[in-house]
Amino acid sequence: MDIRLVCSDIDGTLLQYGKKKLEGEIFDQIRALHQRGIWFCPASGRQYTSLRKLFAPVADCCVFICENGGTIFKEEQCIAKNPMPRALAEEIANDMWTRSEGQGEVMLSGQNTAYLMERGLGMLQRVQFVGNHYQIIHSPAEVPEDITKVSVYLHEGVENYVERFVPRWKQANCAVAGPFWIDTTFANKGIGVQCVCRTLGIDPAQVMAFGDNYNDETMLDVVGVPYIMDNAAAPLRAKYQNHTPRPEDVLAQLLAQQL
Repeated sequence: MDIRLVCSDIDGTLLQYGKKKLEGEIFDQIRALHQRGIWFCPASGRQYTSLRKLFAPVADCCVFICENGGTIFKEEQCIAKNPMPRALAEEIANDMWTRSEGQGEVMLSGQNTAYLMERGLGMLQRVQFVGNHYQIIHSPAEVPEDITKVSVYLHEGVENYVERFVPRWKQANCAVAGPFWIDTTFANKGIGVQCVCRTLGIDPAQVMAFGDNYNDETMLDVVGVPYIMDNAAAPLRAKYQNHTPRPEDVLAQLLAQQL
């Protein structure tokens, strides 16, 4: 198996919901992959600040797809950015704020800052938990930079809001991103993977990727070896042939083949 790049979603895939830190095993595997000429790429809706802290021991071995493809970082530099049209981003943010019936909070993502329209329902604590750099705002118009992603945090869960937001904002790749999040962006993880492949001179067929949710589909669809997590929704488990409970188990097999 000629794998030159391994991409992985974070929350719900490498890091189970509610956990804050990665275990040492994955760091050892990332180092071993790098020694064999294989890059590791965290691919997440998180911002770079959060991902850089999470992968600090092995950051030099990684390329980072942040904000679901909205920004890409390598060697602490932003090498690509895919902003949303400003008017559309503001329209989506206002729609998610007003049509979530007081149960939703909105996050607008810049290159490395999360701008929060919050109601005290838990989004701020979640952003602090993952280590994002953030700023409180009262209107999308206050964001002083390009907007790469607009998300709504629904503290009671996304179930009652999927049909309300996902079909309405298909033009912005609206997708469920976790138990409490719905994201919109003009990029996606698939676009991010293709950008990383161009940067590193790698064919997407040489990429292995792991994901657990609907916002991972674009990534899984463009790589040669996609894996879906065992705990993913049934339609996703049916779509992808390769399943695993832990990416580390698959990486251990990959490393054994590389000896």
